Amino acid sequence: MLKTFRYTAILEGISYLSLFAISMPLKYLAGLGEPNKYIGYAHGFLFIAYIILAVVLTQSQKWGFKRLMVLFAASLLPFATFYIDKKYLRE
Repeated sequence: MLKTFRYTAILEGISYLSLFAISMPLKYLAGLGEPNKYIGYAHGFLFIAYIILAVVLTQSQKWGFKRLMVLFAASLLPFATFYIDKKYLRE
């Protein structure tokens, strides 16, 4: 379960960064809306999967509410999921 969450966290971080670094400039500077649509769908799916897995993992590992809030806050900040992986999720 932890390994699945780690992969999801990394993919969610990559999708978040690609949303703002790749697809937003393409949408607003080049007028291409298609990449933003698909990267946005992928990011939305990965975000929801990340949150669900965070709740399930927190309960299965018997972590506290504070760690759940740290995991949730990491999903909202760029690069934070990579930090969470390094600090909390590696064995």
